[in-house]
Amino acid sequence: MTGEAFWKRLAVITLAVLTLFLSERVLRDYLFSATVPRAVVPREDLGPDEKRNARIFQSVAPSVVSISTQQGQRRFDSQVGGSGSGFVWDAAGHVVTNDHVVANASEIAVVFEDGRAIPASLVGTAPWADLAVLKLSVVPPDLKPIKVGSSHDLVVGQAVLAIGNPFGLSHTLTTGIISALDRQLPTQSGRIVTGVVQTDAAINPGNSGGPLVDTAERLIGVNTAIIAPSGTFAGVGFAIPVDTVNRIVPALIKDGRAPLPGIGIGVVAEEIAKQAGIQGIVVASVQRGSAAEAAGLQGLSARGELGDVIVEAEGEPVSNVAELSLILERVGIGNKARLTAAREGREREVTVTVQDINDR
Repeated sequence: MTGEAFWKRLAVITLAVLTLFLSERVLRDYLFSATVPRAVVPREDLGPDEKRNARIFQSVAPSVVSISTQQGQRRFDSQVGGSGSGFVWDAAGHVVTNDHVVANASEIAVVFEDGRAIPASLVGTAPWADLAVLKLSVVPPDLKPIKVGSSHDLVVGQAVLAIGNPFGLSHTLTTGIISALDRQLPTQSGRIVTGVVQTDAAINPGNSGGPLVDTAERLIGVNTAIIAPSGTFAGVGFAIPVDTVNRIVPALIKDGRAPLPGIGIGVVAEEIAKQAGIQGIVVASVQRGSAAEAAGLQGLSARGELGDVIVEAEGEPVSNVAELSLILERVGIGNKARLTAAREGREREVTVTVQDINDR
């Protein structure tokens, strides 16, 4: 076969192959292109967890609201869903949210699932627990107060669900588990909330003040914070425990304020005490007329010399204010707490009456 004949035959074969390839593509497009709506494939029944989540959302969502605020002359937050979340507490029109959601607000509006926006007034706040109670100006007859659970019997690993308005996206459901219990969370007031619930259910800006619920559709916490350098969810969220909420909210509704158990002392920062090798709560100052003064506790002298260091409360070792506050809450305002205090190398037991130190 000459060279010319070879190249002619190769060209013919190549042309034939291209023709077959193009014809196959044209034929396939003609036969298989979906030029009409596709047939719907029947879905199998939802799984047990899916059914449970859907049921819980349908039941709890009507109790969840978004909170829009106005500060000074600024207009209400223009984002859909507002600046935070909240939930209906009772049939009288009280709504619970975070204190930081409504702090410094000149006007507040509560937006329901169906889009109704109702002005609300501030009834009272507990900044040390990051809680606030609002009152609707008009009380709809179809209000659905949230079911209330307990936080003392929660366990790590149990399923939880969060409903709120992250990034202004109204009534968003996220799911997860309780990742840890008894966390401590500092608030903008400078105090520490104890017994905080940690969860991996996604909590983002806008979820603040919304409910964390269990699979029995009960409130077990109020979502309040995340730990994330970027400001968005990174797997760690926190909720104020419902036992704390259920103690503070009724007091705010009744009196506009909530009692804060204490004994009337100022303390040296825990980090400074540790650096100095001191174990316990270093009393820096004692308020005049306080229970601590009546019990004979002493703070630092004018020359900076140590006074009392509280090392135990009710027989339990304490190393910071958060631990002491938790014990004082258990003892209760008006009751007496047993403290062990060290001064000049000697320990002694003192009895202090727990008092209300809320000066707001």
